[in-house]
Amino acid sequence: METPTNISYIKHTQKDYSLSFKLQVVEEIESGQLDRLHAHFKYSIQTRSTITTWLRKYSAFVWKNLSIVSMFNTSEQKSIELEAKVKLLEKQKARVAYLTERADKKVIVFDL
Repeated sequence: METPTNISYIKHTQKDYSLSFKLQVVEEIESGQLDRLHAHFKYSIQTRSTITTWLRKYSAFVWKNLSIVSMFNTSEQKSIELEAKVKLLEKQKARVAYLTERADKKVIVFDL
């Protein structure tokens, strides 16, 4: 019985990938060039959950519903994405306003 001699499987961990590579993959997914499944196969990334982790860490979007099946870029999907972006920006604006008000109160207290 013969055994294969040229097995070139390399196990990777998340630490094996450079930050620039991770950001490139996230950017391609966000721009719609790839979905997670295609990125997994294109770049031979160990698991799709690795890509999910990258999306959660480095993405500009809030990734709540991550399905393997890619959706077509319909006008309805675009409007949903834009609504999500608006909600995120509103949250960020409210947070900045809160922190600004808090900083102003601290200045008043310390100036006394």
